[in-house]
Amino acid sequence: MNTLPRYRALLERGELAQRAHRACDILSSCTVCPRECRVNRRADERGYCRSGALPVVASYGPHFGEEQPLVGRNGSGTIFFTHCNLRCEFCQNYDISQCGVGREVTCQKLGEMMLRLQERGCHNINLVSPSHVVPQIIEALVIAATNGLSLPLVYNSGGFDSVTTLRLLDGIIDIYMPDAKYGREDIALSLSHAPHYPEVMQAALHEMQRQVGDLVIEHGIAIQGLIIRHLVLPHNLASSELVMRFIADEISHDAYVNIMDQYRWPRAILPEDIKKNPLLKLIQRPITREEFSYVIKCAQEAGLHRGFEEF
Repeated sequence: MNTLPRYRALLERGELAQRAHRACDILSSCTVCPRECRVNRRADERGYCRSGALPVVASYGPHFGEEQPLVGRNGSGTIFFTHCNLRCEFCQNYDISQCGVGREVTCQKLGEMMLRLQERGCHNINLVSPSHVVPQIIEALVIAATNGLSLPLVYNSGGFDSVTTLRLLDGIIDIYMPDAKYGREDIALSLSHAPHYPEVMQAALHEMQRQVGDLVIEHGIAIQGLIIRHLVLPHNLASSELVMRFIADEISHDAYVNIMDQYRWPRAILPEDIKKNPLLKLIQRPITREEFSYVIKCAQEAGLHRGFEEF
């Protein structure tokens, strides 16, 4: 398999710059994500994601807490984007996604960050929470690739992605790593404020799988394909059996699925918040061994076998 990242071919044909231009045009009446706020972000107007013309970055550097095929020996070159098109009540990066910790950077600067991560020996460029800044990422990639970037790109999202925007990334992203958070819309709406989440997520995963296929690992390092993350929630609020069945039946029995047990309630909650959203009362504890084991069993019974282990 050709181990050069897919975007190198687009760069050589001049198509990468064309994609950047097309993507940036979308910002004039923003439909980058499924929210379709239609604000003019090129004029620095802000919609649901609270991002304007420039991307906001909280931090970047080698990261060793990701999936092992991404981390390898030298780490995954992670860029954490500030803000999000979701409002997950239990977000572990709440200060970044909801409170706006970070600073605006130009696309030139973002491209330089990618090159610095390559210089530090990282195995990939891992774009965390990219769904609302895809045009800026492509513009930065033109700069970085022109100056020698040759690492695979990882698109690390919450799964609330626009298929139209994902198609702009066809041939650009090497590894998609979306969440598949929920099997039921009502729970997604209560806990992540994401209307139609299962439908949107499922369509996004279909498109991602079409573009890159099942995960390919060479010499212990992921080079192309789909990694799906699923966080186990207390009381099976994620309806995990529905998620596993969808992945097995409609994506691939060979899909690489990371079933995660690290759920933690990250912040204080007020009684008035529970009155507004009673589900918050149910998620203020870690998951149990039995809850995690149940999801593993659901995955195995659905025919999945890659990416997860027994509790």
